[in-house]
Amino acid sequence: MKLRLFAGVSALVVTAGLSACSSSSDASDGSTAIDVWLMRDSVSDRFQKDFVKSFEAAHPDIEAKVQIQEWDGIGEKVTAALASGDAPDVIETGNTQVAQFAQSGGLLDLSDKVGELGGEDWLKGLAEPGAHEGKQYGIPYYAANRVVIYRTDLFREAGVDPAEIKTRDQWITATRRLNSGGTQGIYLPGQNWYTFAGFVWDEGGDLATESGGRWKGSLDTPEAIRGMEFYKKLQSLGRGPKDSDEANPPQADVMAKGKVAQIVSSPGGANTVVENNPALKDKLGFFPIPGKTADTPGAVFTGGSDLVIPTASAKQDAAYTFVRELTGDTWQKKLAVAMSYVPNKTTLSDAVAADPGASAMAVGAAEGRATPNTPGWAAVEAKNPIKDYLTAVLTGGDARKEAARASEAVTTAMNSGT
Repeated sequence: MKLRLFAGVSALVVTAGLSACSSSSDASDGSTAIDVWLMRDSVSDRFQKDFVKSFEAAHPDIEAKVQIQEWDGIGEKVTAALASGDAPDVIETGNTQVAQFAQSGGLLDLSDKVGELGGEDWLKGLAEPGAHEGKQYGIPYYAANRVVIYRTDLFREAGVDPAEIKTRDQWITATRRLNSGGTQGIYLPGQNWYTFAGFVWDEGGDLATESGGRWKGSLDTPEAIRGMEFYKKLQSLGRGPKDSDEANPPQADVMAKGKVAQIVSSPGGANTVVENNPALKDKLGFFPIPGKTADTPGAVFTGGSDLVIPTASAKQDAAYTFVRELTGDTWQKKLAVAMSYVPNKTTLSDAVAADPGASAMAVGAAEGRATPNTPGWAAVEAKNPIKDYLTAVLTGGDARKEAARASEAVTTAMNSGT
């Protein structure tokens, strides 16, 4: 799933060529022309041009025709393309969408390429959802995840050193100190379920588990309940609404009003804060979401993308060459710097060392996770009983009873198509 908060990223993306799927015929000079679908805000216009120019110079027998697609409605568009037999040759897809497309049989199995591509170092949050039933279909492209964006001036005034916040207990202590007067220690909307999921994972729990081919909601396990207890404690140290998520109202807009010490967001949220309140320029910092112990950062949901090759492509060798180059170390480093993304391998995190927001993301990405790797998860997000569960507990409901009810709803949704 694309983590869709990259406001402020300089992405002057080309919009030409948004035709329905159609594989290019070979170019007039005898080279092989491949159609590539990349998503809006995936790359800047400059990066795209630089990569294509370099790629075609290194591979003069391949012409890469990149088309930029919109995120809204992309699932249906890709599904139709795969079913038509007239799909593009390379498609960028949200990491948690891969299983849905692989289930249809429309994606090329790339398991035999994992070693060549350095798969042992891939981020788990991209690699794991890129696989389906033991086969690797999605090649990790880039990642993004949530960090803590904080007000440096408010921390200083409260005598809080962010460098000393390494554990969740230390985070709570610091946030309590910041939560005074008219300042919210943290603005955490009650239905921010991705943040909640990280706390569940920290405790060793999960949102759902699979056994014998059937999925079951697991919000009612002791581990998940402990994650809920921490979420409730943290959420209480501010005045975030208990019945809405980070988009309603936009949390960056709330922070821009000047009375919030912290939010949990992708680093791009800082740009939105400053756009709404220029007085906060140079007053925002970042640190990874703390873990239970100082030696391990908090688990985070890894948003981002994988690259896939449709089985319908008649130019799979050329398509794979494109994927190999774009996900290789050289261009991953350049992409990370250009777009403030996390590279697809843990071994490349130094590429964003000079970018405070991206480097904080990279630390968290090492503990990145994804939602349950099954096509049935889409039905859960459509109704999202997890949000209802969070609101119920935050407004006084019994955590165990509400968790049991939510787990049952997750189970029903995940198995509705089986």
